[in-house]
Amino acid sequence: MTAINRREPLALAVAAAPSAVPPAPVARIAVVSDSYFGETLRDPYRWMENDQEPDWLPFLEAQDAHTRAVLDAIPGRAALLTRIERLSGDAALTRQAERAGGKLFFEQRPASADNYRLLVEERGVRRVLIDPTALSSATSHMSLDWWSPSPDGSHLVYGLSRDGSEDSVLHILTVADGVDLPERIANTEGAHPAWLDDGSGFFYNQLTGRVDTPERYLDSQARFHRLGSDPASDPILMKRGLDPRVRYEKIQAPAVVTFQGSRHALLVLADVRREVRLLIAPVADALANRARWQPVAEFEDEVTDVTIDGDTLYLLANRDHPRGRILQAPVSAPAVAGATEVLPQGQLVIEDFARARDGLYLRMTDGGIAGLKRLSRDGEAVDVALPFDGTLSALAADPTEDGALFSFTGWLAPADIWSVDARGKVAPTGLTPPPAIDVSGYTSERRFATVRDGTRVPYSLIYRKGLKRDGQTPAWICAYGSYGSTGYTPSFNPRTLALIDAGFVVGYAAVRGGGEYGREWHKAGQLMNKPNTWRDLIDVCQELCAQRYSAPERLAIGGRSAGGITVGRALTERPELFAAVIDGVGWSNPLRYVAEQNGYGEEPEWGAISEPAGYRALKLIDSYQAVQDGVAYPAVLLTTGVTDPRVAPFHAAKMAARLQAASSSGKPILLRVDFDAGHGVGSTRAQQDREAADTYAFLLWRTGVRGYQPG
Repeated sequence: MTAINRREPLALAVAAAPSAVPPAPVARIAVVSDSYFGETLRDPYRWMENDQEPDWLPFLEAQDAHTRAVLDAIPGRAALLTRIERLSGDAALTRQAERAGGKLFFEQRPASADNYRLLVEERGVRRVLIDPTALSSATSHMSLDWWSPSPDGSHLVYGLSRDGSEDSVLHILTVADGVDLPERIANTEGAHPAWLDDGSGFFYNQLTGRVDTPERYLDSQARFHRLGSDPASDPILMKRGLDPRVRYEKIQAPAVVTFQGSRHALLVLADVRREVRLLIAPVADALANRARWQPVAEFEDEVTDVTIDGDTLYLLANRDHPRGRILQAPVSAPAVAGATEVLPQGQLVIEDFARARDGLYLRMTDGGIAGLKRLSRDGEAVDVALPFDGTLSALAADPTEDGALFSFTGWLAPADIWSVDARGKVAPTGLTPPPAIDVSGYTSERRFATVRDGTRVPYSLIYRKGLKRDGQTPAWICAYGSYGSTGYTPSFNPRTLALIDAGFVVGYAAVRGGGEYGREWHKAGQLMNKPNTWRDLIDVCQELCAQRYSAPERLAIGGRSAGGITVGRALTERPELFAAVIDGVGWSNPLRYVAEQNGYGEEPEWGAISEPAGYRALKLIDSYQAVQDGVAYPAVLLTTGVTDPRVAPFHAAKMAARLQAASSSGKPILLRVDFDAGHGVGSTRAQQDREAADTYAFLLWRTGVRGYQPG
């Protein structure tokens, strides 16, 4: 373990950027003032929202060049990258596995490979169906975004996109020979294909807005594609305004969903919320484009999952039951109001379920720790024992077979695809080869911090055994806390072992706004309650210091995507508490969501700028507007990808420019730009390795770890 230099104060041990590195480029200021309900806000970098602005790309390139020069000058960064590459290369990853037609389909990144591939296994023979790496070039990479096999396993529909953009083009593959059918369908990000039982075609969602405009995700449409037909002739089954009996908002996306063995389909209207609105009609009527959609559930019913089993509808309903309960209704009378409760709310949160021949398998959580239950058709619920405290994801079942498949992992337990059978026996499939990584020298612990309003917030720590709690150890605590999603749950990430080996404690806080304890936990960190999210992180960090795990001059925080709100507002509210902040592809200026393609859809989570209450909620979470001149801010590393469809690059760029201009501390504010990546969803292993090396080197430098101090 590399120790901190304790012979001198940390303020002296942490070096400034090497003198040979030129200063960060100064952003051009062109103030725009906006008035919101009697309040005026100034925005000095509004021009960055226009990616056609002549200064935009040169600014990104200059910022990234400065960042590269600083990070590359950190001693130990090159060796750190080598260690990270070895750790990530040793570990194969299997992201998802599904059974269909007697075949096993699974998406796996083999050890030492740079990208995921889709494979099929039948009668013990395994072969590759899709290899995005083979479709990539030296300057541009392809990513597999999503896939779905037909019920009989004869065909597979999948989406490919370039450079992490997630802008999918739909393809259809014949499984027997691995050859694509000729048709291609563009604008199919999040297509959610739903096959007919006979595999002759599928329903799908298609975007209609132009890329990189605020209309990108608005007014999408549901269509049907028959195999072998011209996609241009695919009928539009639902779009806003098409059916006067089905009215909905522009942010909601329609999807027609089928269920194997059922004569009925559901029209699902969904936005950023986990709750959905549901309507039902016979599949034959939907296929003939004459469906009279009958209401099943409104958003207010808080239904978050649904399946049809023959003529029976099962609903996961959360209204007045924030941890979830299972309701049952006949498709002939499908309304939530008349449904029968077959599984009441319990202590654990029901996250979702999968339908198998022997019943429903329910994915559960208790503060982020996974549980599993089987609900039989006669209403008997049986807990399925799991071998350790971990994370269960990618739950999948075939309604023609017993049991289910799922991914299972822990903080120090590498992920594999596991199976559960009709007897409740859980076992690893061995589909994922175990990595040659010795984890015996590490340990993890789960703790709780009592935050300022008395709530107990769980957090987990991972570190090398033998840790001395003397306040001298650097620590990096990450948090998310949005959308009701269980953000950071036990999951093996071999890259972090490189940071832990260098002397760090790595931790994760389950702050409010997530779904670790159900809908109440989410709502307690949503809209005007959002300050709980970053204040939970602040209070966890203060608890960490009080318990002598670390100290403010050695403490760093991190968050990605919506976690950028969490760390951005923790940074602006308590800058003296942190030595370093990592803000990865994060939301920094949500008040300006109207200027990006993934903006309007966020209104249910953040608030609508057109309404006084929405404006107040948005201003609360806007860290860019919260930056104040003359404040001594800690060192900050912000990252972005230029093809990011989820959080526009202007968020990180504007935040970097504002902090560089405002901070009085002299500590580095760096903007790292990946010009061949987006939100990170489609990034290659090599891209992720390089970002991890930069992040860890920055943390080690700014927390004073010997061997990482320039000069």
